[in-house]
Amino acid sequence: MNDTVAPGAHRKTWARALVHKLGKAFLRSVTEFQGRHSLIPATPVLPNETFDWLPRLAAGTDNIRAEFDAVWRHPEDIPSFHQIAPDQARISKGTHWKTYALYIFGQPVADNCQACPQTAALLASIPGLLNAWFSILAPGYHIPPHKGPTRALVRCHLGLRVPQDYKNCWIRVDQEILNWREGELMLFDDTYEHEVQNNTNEFRAVLFIDIDRPMDTVGTWFNAFVLRLMQATHYVKDPLRNLADWNRRVAAKRGAP
Repeated sequence: MNDTVAPGAHRKTWARALVHKLGKAFLRSVTEFQGRHSLIPATPVLPNETFDWLPRLAAGTDNIRAEFDAVWRHPEDIPSFHQIAPDQARISKGTHWKTYALYIFGQPVADNCQACPQTAALLASIPGLLNAWFSILAPGYHIPPHKGPTRALVRCHLGLRVPQDYKNCWIRVDQEILNWREGELMLFDDTYEHEVQNNTNEFRAVLFIDIDRPMDTVGTWFNAFVLRLMQATHYVKDPLRNLADWNRRVAAKRGAP
């Protein structure tokens, strides 16, 4: 095999890394501005009463969990987070954190939504939905402390499969420790430092959702601008391309036409 690096490849990689670093610095510099224009609290954890559609989502837990279980029968066909989003390689190692994407920045993943029609229908009814996927954490795995890039989003987790020893499976958001329970929801702001620990011998699975943060007029305009910028970068384009490639390989392996 020829290991020669193409002319300009190192320069391209360096430039991309610089753009990524500067982009993250810009996004994090405006979190206070976004907080001032938010119509909901800019606290680390938010009450479930924040969104009126949350009870409807929780009511669908059994159907969502059944579709997750069907997908999870073939864990080898589900990619690790960093295999789809290479920028996450610092916090996603080996096969310890798998993600089955249904929406990426507002774009449905057609093959995966077709495999999970009831989940997809519920997701399509959520106002301002941007990202959604099944997030599966292996026994004993620790996701190190990190921060999300923008306060334009609010994160929601719906517990699907939670270890029996749930108190030893937790997420820390800023100074608050939260535990998942099956059929229950949690809302938080991922621009605060957070980390995850599954200190049990069972897998943990949640439906992971990002939605638009409700803002005043100025904040709505600004967040729309920020999200358009993000959608134009490799931060969004790479996962969409990598996931399409992954699904093509899985379909070929299964002999799909």
